Amino acid sequence: MKTSKLNIFPLHIVFMVFFPFYSACNGVQKLYESRVQKEFQENPLENQELLTTADINHLPPPVQKYLNYVGVIGKPKLQNVRIEFDELMYKKPGASPMISSSVQYNFFKEPSRHFFMKASMMGIPFRVLHSYSRKEATMLVRVASLFNAVDIAGKDLTMAETVTVLNDICLLAPAALIHKSISWEKIDSFSSKVIFENGPYKVSAILYFNEKGELINFISQDRLALQDDGTLKKAPWSTPIRDYKEYNGIKLPSYGEAIWNYPEGDYVYGKFNLRKIEYNVKEFRD
Repeated sequence: MKTSKLNIFPLHIVFMVFFPFYSACNGVQKLYESRVQKEFQENPLENQELLTTADINHLPPPVQKYLNYVGVIGKPKLQNVRIEFDELMYKKPGASPMISSSVQYNFFKEPSRHFFMKASMMGIPFRVLHSYSRKEATMLVRVASLFNAVDIAGKDLTMAETVTVLNDICLLAPAALIHKSISWEKIDSFSSKVIFENGPYKVSAILYFNEKGELINFISQDRLALQDDGTLKKAPWSTPIRDYKEYNGIKLPSYGEAIWNYPEGDYVYGKFNLRKIEYNVKEFRD
């Protein structure tokens, strides 16, 4: 009678081979969870005030129209948001996509963002963690649960992620556009310039709207792209959005793209489908 090779393979070897994969992968997720839970400890939900027309009177007319269109007037002012996406991520133009899903939490009293992505390509798992808190950003990409392909921090990354925080507000948390750190410059009936300051970091973007009042694009000159050599280089960045749907009584874009607008041509590196969004959640959920 034959004995299965699996049955005779030493258990301590199985543990030594597979535990590092599990432990390293789980470690990135645990780091994400601990950071979000700390935000909840430091920013518990307060009494919820409603957003009124008076709160948005100082905004440019197309922004006021946008907030009325999406339906945030009369809804609670924002303290935090939990967002789930399904994504297709592209390493370079023309490459096959990496299929991924993500969960993120944003907090608005003192702007913070924690984005956790699970992905795989050709059977190889990836874990990605972007954290932005206390005016500092970090980015960690772990490949196959074995090594960090990206592990960066610093002023350039924080500048880039400050743009991302502003983008999240404009596209997915429009009620937070009344935040004290946001100011405006009027352009015309279908566009406005938004400026966001957080400590030493000041970024801006042009918002473009259609006749219905939908925000259809966000273009910033202040974001930096991660290069193959690990450096960050400033490049125009846009996030066209479409297909508005209702989520918990708020109209939001269900589809968007992240694009580097390089001189040699546009590079769409991410396609995002909004799966779920919740505002003013009480506690962390994975």
